[in-house]
Amino acid sequence: MFGADKGNMAASDNRLNGKKLSVGIVQARFNASITDALAVACKSELIKLGVSEKDIDHVTVPGALEVAVALQCMAEKSKYDALIALGCIIRGETYHFELVANESGAGVTRISLDYQLPIANAILTTEDMPQAVARQEEKGRDAARVAVEMANLLESI
Repeated sequence: MFGADKGNMAASDNRLNGKKLSVGIVQARFNASITDALAVACKSELIKLGVSEKDIDHVTVPGALEVAVALQCMAEKSKYDALIALGCIIRGETYHFELVANESGAGVTRISLDYQLPIANAILTTEDMPQAVARQEEKGRDAARVAVEMANLLESI
């Protein structure tokens, strides 16, 4: 997500200063073993970046297609500096994978643009469960860093 800078950003970097930020997390419960791990890694990283635990709101929804409507509800409250979408879509034998992956991604993007609110999209789309397990912690941490960096960037523009 960060390209060449990914490994070089310390919490002291102003781009990653989460103090005074309020962050909302929407987690899909489908594939809960993966999304729970995403959420733990994400919340841990937010706290490491200085976001107060009291300033992190975490809600769950049934699946990836329901994430966007919960994000929209949070965005409408004008309470959050950034939002985070967590989910896991694993390819199956039908077209359903493409439908869910495409529509959930489009919904997250639309809400971010409509509300001019950064949303870190960590809805994993993988071929199988081992790929999801391999990405769950790193992508959870990445989502936290993206949310904090983008909240700080938009505040400075």
